[in-house]
Amino acid sequence: MSSVPDPEMVTEAGDKTASLQERAHALLRTMIQDGRIAGGQILQEAQVAKAFGISRSPARHALRSLHLEGLIDESGGKGYVVAGRVEGRADSRMATLDPIKIQATPQWERIYKEVEQELFVRVLFGPIRINEKQLSLHFDVSRTVTRDLLARMHGMGLIVKDQTGHWLARQITSGHIRDLYEMRRLLEPQALLKSLPFVGDVQLRNARDNITRALDSPAPDSAAFDQVERDLHIGIQSFCPNKEILRALERTHLVFGPTRYLFHPFLGVPVEIIDAALREHLDIIDRLLRQDGAGAAQALYDHLMVADDRWLRRFEIIARTTQMRFPPYLSPAGA
Repeated sequence: MSSVPDPEMVTEAGDKTASLQERAHALLRTMIQDGRIAGGQILQEAQVAKAFGISRSPARHALRSLHLEGLIDESGGKGYVVAGRVEGRADSRMATLDPIKIQATPQWERIYKEVEQELFVRVLFGPIRINEKQLSLHFDVSRTVTRDLLARMHGMGLIVKDQTGHWLARQITSGHIRDLYEMRRLLEPQALLKSLPFVGDVQLRNARDNITRALDSPAPDSAAFDQVERDLHIGIQSFCPNKEILRALERTHLVFGPTRYLFHPFLGVPVEIIDAALREHLDIIDRLLRQDGAGAAQALYDHLMVADDRWLRRFEIIARTTQMRFPPYLSPAGA
């Protein structure tokens, strides 16, 4: 199953989770190596900042990193000259940088998945307390960053504040999961029926393409499967005109979290289960494309009837596990 491209990644600067200076550095290095910036040309801090839409600080650090790598040399206080001066050129000239905006990624977003994964594993065993100070120290980020991250998790329903003001992730039990799936079976088929008149064929065909790419891929991919889940259960159903149904369904979105970690020893599920779920999704989308709303709603209901048992396979795995190490920012709530 091939990975779904990140629509927010619009630069050539590599991983979206990298810092601005890392992405500026990667972009400049690529441009030097492929000849878009030639030997002997001048690079300046202000020029890089303007071209990439960043402040001068990350531009400065990116240029210093290139200097340490030997790709550019200092040019007498006038910036840096690219190594490998072209023979026959009397004077160095400024490099031409096409405007390529590097989007800033919030720091909390860069560590979110790691914290989320640690939480999802441990709440299968019991309630978990999150230490905000230790979280900040562990990832070497400010308390502002950790507060942003925790606020996001609170908004997703993953954590709450207890009576003492501490952040707490409640235990996920098999009974809780069955209750959430019962709620989904009651509401999602109706939301799907109500959405159909407002969903365009383009969105349905894009969802179908994502499923077929996942099925055709030789190996499961967490991001691709997560996208397929969200296409149907969140994206398409977001067209439902009854917003009260959608607000109620938001409380069930907790169950989508583990699908981002298919290969985790506790959160993952067998490949054959993934394949079956994808084919059920395909049947539902095909019915929607044929404007068979009643058939799609019934197929969705049938899908959700077996989906909770697939989710609950995780409890069979953790039942055989007696001990688990905690990162310093997490602890059992009763400890």
